[in-house]
This record gives sequence, structure tokens and C-alpha cells, in this order.
Amino acid sequence: MPSACWRMSMSAIITTMPDPAGLPADALTLSPSAAAGDAGFAGSPDAGLIARLANQFFQTLPNGQPAAVRAAPPPAAVSAVHAPGPVPAVPVAPAAAPPAGDGGLGSILHSLGGALSLVPPPVPSPASPLASPLPAASPAAGPALPAGQPYFLGRSPASAPGGSAATSAATVPAAPGHLVDVGALSVQLRADQIPDLPLPAAPAFDPRAARRDFPILNQTVHGKPLIWLDNAATTQKPQAVIDRLARFYAEENSNIHRAAHALAARATDAYEDAREKVRRFVGAADTREIVFVRGATEAINLVAKAWGHQFVREGDEIVVTWLEHHANIVPWQQLCAETGARLRVVPVDDDGQIRMDEYARLLGPRTKLVSLTLVSNALGTVTPAAEMVAMARAAGIRTLVDGAQAVSHMPVNVQSLGCDFFVLSGHKMFAPTGIGVLYGRLDVLEGMRPWQGGGNMIADVTFEKTAYQPAPMRFEAGTGNIADAVGLGAAIAYLERIGMPAIAAYEHHLLDYATAGLLTVPGLRLIGTAREKAGVLSFVLDGCKTEDIGRALDREGIAVRSGHHCAQPILRRFGVESTVRPSLAFYNTCEDIDALTAALHRVRAELVRRGQRS
Repeated sequence: MPSACWRMSMSAIITTMPDPAGLPADALTLSPSAAAGDAGFAGSPDAGLIARLANQFFQTLPNGQPAAVRAAPPPAAVSAVHAPGPVPAVPVAPAAAPPAGDGGLGSILHSLGGALSLVPPPVPSPASPLASPLPAASPAAGPALPAGQPYFLGRSPASAPGGSAATSAATVPAAPGHLVDVGALSVQLRADQIPDLPLPAAPAFDPRAARRDFPILNQTVHGKPLIWLDNAATTQKPQAVIDRLARFYAEENSNIHRAAHALAARATDAYEDAREKVRRFVGAADTREIVFVRGATEAINLVAKAWGHQFVREGDEIVVTWLEHHANIVPWQQLCAETGARLRVVPVDDDGQIRMDEYARLLGPRTKLVSLTLVSNALGTVTPAAEMVAMARAAGIRTLVDGAQAVSHMPVNVQSLGCDFFVLSGHKMFAPTGIGVLYGRLDVLEGMRPWQGGGNMIADVTFEKTAYQPAPMRFEAGTGNIADAVGLGAAIAYLERIGMPAIAAYEHHLLDYATAGLLTVPGLRLIGTAREKAGVLSFVLDGCKTEDIGRALDREGIAVRSGHHCAQPILRRFGVESTVRPSLAFYNTCEDIDALTAALHRVRAELVRRGQRS
């Protein structure tokens, strides 16, 4: 996937522009109308800069193929790429107004530099999961997005060329005076300045439309707009989830599975409908494989207590990795202490990637379980979980995958992973706190004893013995967190409406953009530079305490996590006790990253200033 983010602010794009000497001489030329210029553009020394900007942009279109940018066939085109000084104006008749386009970067370039004619690259396959983030117009730019498509920009199929949605383009109505907001740049465009741009076949995800669904983000902190970059700790909740919780308590609140009255039926239906939504979301084969718990931590403890005490014996081994959250270390340590088993740890390399050679060496005849994370909460490393599970299964070893940090960033399918257990927390995927899921393969769950006793998990009780319900009920003792399970179902419905492939593609762009931005800060060192990462960035800044950086960013309205992130072993592997950890979600934008980067530059400058003063 390309690393450029289409929603870059102009200043950010300019600072990442390649040396113009490295561009081909014919990479971009301006038509005579461009040379004549709007508002004196052609006579400006910025002409070559804008030309380079266009070249950079169109070399990073979503399908990764270069796009040639050429002049319209003029009587005498004037090259603007290597012009050493002002480009002379060439008087020509004004060109006919192009059709309305997407109001994106191409439109801005057009408004600054005259008409560009574009030779588009091959259209990517409709099956491609990439959904490139196009800029959203401000309310002044036209009507609201159509109902049912709040997160994508595009014409209706009927208005697209040839009547095909695959060639759709987001439109700015053809009327004068549209204010198009792209990144940190707002430009007033005339209708005749907005060309059509080649667009990918997939619709373009719009984080601004999604952001409007999260009421908590519409506030200020210390007088600054809130920028929430602590998503690895918890995600914010969309209005759809908030409304669903309110409706449950207003209309459906009852205990489940027990009474014959109407409200019990409604509550039971809502609870079991949420179980079905979870099954579909993680790709499980049967709703009986979905157990509701309080969170990923409780799910791992359930497996350690119920499965572990039943099947792990003295001398057996449990394998984890250096990347694990404490919740995937401590329960296994406790089990080993209680049974005499041994905990083995797979090392990582200097980029934070699992050493697969060492992993293979650790698998042996005494290994009973491999428990590993899919995405590191401290480094963002995406592990080769499917490969590791397959290696363990080939040796007859049970596997657990911690998906708490993965499910908000990427599609997950437990059958493709092949694991015996999979755990997640609702609050990390835009659902309420206090609700999570244990997935267990049905044959494995049916062979496990329950770990808690009480109501709801029993089939029959006498003073002599108890018969238990089948899975999943035998693992859901007592009154569960019914309302928040329903809220989890609402969060899943919300995510499915957007599409996890679209979210993954957008966040990939945003992560690349954030990485490039942070690396412009002098003295900043990223901790964890794996080739495959999700939306987590950990860093330290020379001479600065991480808690001081966190407080300084908070004064700017920017929420990040500073500390050990409940993952002390992996941070100590890199020689640090704590890091600053911005972490991303699909409602974050490149403007958020620009604000973070600028704030870190100010923190660094203040540090230097104080050092000089002392």
C-alpha cells in the first residue's frame, strides 16, 4: 500500500517532497492557462513547488502505479518543473470549465496552478481492500452525504459515468464559492477550477464523517479541541452504541433466560442477537463458541483456571512471547506456580518482531499451550499468529490468541487463524467497558469444566451433585453484563457498516503518515519498528521524561498514554521503563498527527531553550 496520506496538510506534504532534481524533466508540465496563472500563480516562485507537489501526489495513488501528469495539448507548453525563476505568462484563451470533481488535492493544485490534464493509472481491482481517504468537503461545499453511506464519498451509481458505482467520484456542486477543507488547508474554489480526478474503484473512507458519530470528540480540553490518541487504552463510543444502551435500559431491561414475561423475552433476544453478531464478526462456526466475559483479561483467566487446571501438569510447558500484555503473562505464571509447569518465552528481534527460529525451537513434547498476542499493545507489532498457530497445532499443542488490540484495526477470522481460543475486549472496539468475549472451539469448550458456579450455568442442582449447562452457558455464571453485551452488538453493527477492510486500509495510511511525522522530531526514537504494524506508536524523546511529555501534550488537548502500558517485559527488552504511546483509530485524521508532531517539536525546542539557558 502507498505510504502517502491523501489528507496531508499542505505544509506536511511540502516538507516530505523529494528533491526536484530527482524528478524526470517531463514529469509534470503546466498548460498555457496554468502558465498564465490564476491570481499570478505562474509568476510566483511557488510554481515549481506546486509542480513537484503534484508529481509526488500522483506517484502515490492507491494502486501503487505511477500516474503520468502531462500538459493539455497547448500551442506552446511551458515546463514548470525545473524553471530557475518565474515562468513567463503565455496569453491563451481560457479553457472550458472541467466537470466538477472531488474537491481533493488535485482541485487545490488546480486552484493554485491552472488546469492540469491527467493521464490516470490503471483502475485497481474492485476486490482490492484499499479505500483511500479522500478529503471531505465542509458543510458549505454541498449537501450532506446520502443516508446509508455516511462514511464514503461518491456519486450515486446512476450519476457515475456509464452508470457504474465503480467509477464514482465525490462531487462538489457546480456553483461558485465552495470552501473545500483538506487537511490543514482551506481553499476557496470556483466551480470552473474543480477537475475530475481518477479515483480507485473502492469508495473512499471519510474519517470526518465517522468522527461526527462520536460526541465525546466534540469538546475542548484546556481550551484546545480534543485529539484522542489513546485508543490502545480504550476507544470512544459512537452515538449508535450510546443510544442502544439507553434504549435497552428504557425499554428492555430484564434478566434473561428465566422469566416468561415480555421484557425478559426482549432482553434475551437482544443478548443472544449480540452473541450472533460476535460470532459473525470473528468468523466463528457456532454461537455456542462465544462466551461473554468482562474482558480479554477475564477470558484468559477463564482458560487458565478452567482448561489449565484440568490439563496442565508438573513438567509441562506454556509458551508466550516477549510482546505480551501482563494479562497474557500473569495467569500463566500463576498456573505454573500452582501446577509445577514451566513458562517459556519466545524472544523478539531489535525491530520487535518474533524470532520464528526460536519459536520453533521452543515447541516440544512437553508444550501444552501457546498463548500469544495478535497485535502488541506496546509496540504495535502484528505477529505471524496464523503461522505460529499452525506450527503448534501440527505438534498437537493448544493455542490462544489475544486479539484485544487487533479487532479494532483489521478483519479477524478465528477459523482462518485456526486457534483453539481467541479473546477480545469490547471497550477497545468502540463498545462499552466491562464486556468481552472468549471464543473457544466447541469441542474444546465441551471438554472443559466450568470455572465459576452459580445461577444460569446449571441444568440441575441437588445437594449431592450439579449438572451443568452445555457451552457457552456453563461459563456464564450469574447475571451477566446484559446491557453492555447488547452495546457490543451495536458496536459490531457500526463497524460492519463501515467495513473492517476499509478501516484497515485507512489506518495503514495514517500509521505511515504518523511514523514519518514523528521521525521529523529531533531526538525522538521509536520503540518497535516491525515491518507489519497496527496503529500503535511508542517513542521516547532524548532528555525528556515520558510523563512530562504526556502532560505537555495534554495541555495541547492531545491525549496519549505515558507509562509501561502493562507490558513491562517488552519495554525492558528495549532498555526503557516507559514510553509515550500515541495510538490510532479510524476517527483520527492527519490533522491530528500534524498537531501531535508540531507539539512535540515545541516540547523539544523548549527543552533545548532551557538547556541553553542553564
